Amino acid sequence: MSYQVPSKFPTTVIGSYPKLPEASELIKRRDRGEISEEEFHRLIRGPIAEVVKDYLEAGIDIISDGEQSREDMVVYFAQRVQGYEEGEWVRIYDNMYFRKPIIKGPLIRTSPLAIEDWLYTSSISGGRPVKFIITGPYTMMEWSFNVYYKDRSELIMALAKVIREEVLDAVRAGAKYIQVDEPALSTRPWREEAELAGEALRYVFSGIEAKRIVHICYGRLERILPYILDYPVDQFALEFKNSNFRLLPYLKEYGYNKELGYGVVDVHSMQVETVKEVKEAIEKLMKLDVLPPEKVYINPDCGLKPLPREVAKAKLVNMVKAASEARSEW
Repeated sequence: MSYQVPSKFPTTVIGSYPKLPEASELIKRRDRGEISEEEFHRLIRGPIAEVVKDYLEAGIDIISDGEQSREDMVVYFAQRVQGYEEGEWVRIYDNMYFRKPIIKGPLIRTSPLAIEDWLYTSSISGGRPVKFIITGPYTMMEWSFNVYYKDRSELIMALAKVIREEVLDAVRAGAKYIQVDEPALSTRPWREEAELAGEALRYVFSGIEAKRIVHICYGRLERILPYILDYPVDQFALEFKNSNFRLLPYLKEYGYNKELGYGVVDVHSMQVETVKEVKEAIEKLMKLDVLPPEKVYINPDCGLKPLPREVAKAKLVNMVKAASEARSEW
């Protein structure tokens, strides 16, 4: 059964969904060695099915597995790639901490990292496409300690090799949308950093027959924008709502012409955007006359993980309604 994604303003998600309590418990059990990796991925299907149910009820066109397996976007992959070791707790912001992993040897992908969850999600998606989402080489590098590779250039390409292997397998398995998450890129918005990330992403995406998406959020997006426009990607999924659409005029200034994942829902606010608000956000972009509606995907700013489940779902419901109404207007 195949699902027809709308040609204008298709709706999608960036990836993460509020962590279900059962998923958090399974992650702890797996980390304590109480269940095997195989058992973990079998049991996590319950929480994934719950997330998919929410997405389908909200009417999202292109869904994800809600990243229920992933305690953290870097740690999840570090735990499963040879060459990494567990690090100490590091404060990110406010009261948020994570164990910054340490690279102590050559990085090798010994088995698939996230494909099993993607396959399961695809089997229950009612024909809707499921994004295959993986943390990008630049973010994996920035949010790890390196005590093995001689420099950042060597390290990022080692990470790109691991990620490319996973992406190739995902495409072979049938993934039509590949999203690489690079939130760290906007925290160091300099040309040389963008070029370093660009070289790695060129390698990751080389010859890939699927929709190639890069997600970047927060930080100084307007400063990084001119340096990333030549990346070999089909779409950038970017945050707009949280920064009050500050980035919009720069799209025109820099002649943006790729597809755009347009962030219209603030994942750091408990306030549920009204249908009217989301429609106004879409209107802001369309009035710029930069992109046709066929090149605009409607999504939250970032992953919905920080929100309570009922708030996340309510935001998606209104987002879908707004996109649907906007299709008849543009």
